[in-house]
Amino acid sequence: MSEYRVGTGFDVHALEEGVPLVLAGVRIDHPRGLAGHSDGDVIAHALTDALLGAAGMEDIGSLFPSDDPAYAGADSIALLARAWGSVQEAGWELANADVVLIGEEPRLAPHRAAMRARLAAALGVGPELVAVRATTTDALGFTGRREGLAAQAVALLRR
Repeated sequence: MSEYRVGTGFDVHALEEGVPLVLAGVRIDHPRGLAGHSDGDVIAHALTDALLGAAGMEDIGSLFPSDDPAYAGADSIALLARAWGSVQEAGWELANADVVLIGEEPRLAPHRAAMRARLAAALGVGPELVAVRATTTDALGFTGRREGLAAQAVALLRR
């Protein structure tokens, strides 16, 4: 008999001039990027927390503390892969994952396939197991004012 567990993740970062925009491991041509200790990839961060939560493990900040200089400018896809390795060592495999970017810009449609491929590769699964979507807040709140981006993720694990 299989055991299933679900986890959720959430992340948010401010948009900042002069910083590259990286989402789901894909660099996007945009005048502002996400400020953060690492590369600020809210999609990768939210998915990492969803996977860790489903496995009953510590959160991303415990594994990769923002006050540790070793993670300054870190590639969040590499951090996702490392966290996923810990989840797999605990005996879990991915049933599926779903991430949603929340913000008015950029449009994800031109980048969606590349994003799914990058996330799936970090997890060692096919892209059909990883959904990447986006929504706006109809100009409400900090994302609506284009001050930052947020992401939510859910992951289903089984063993």
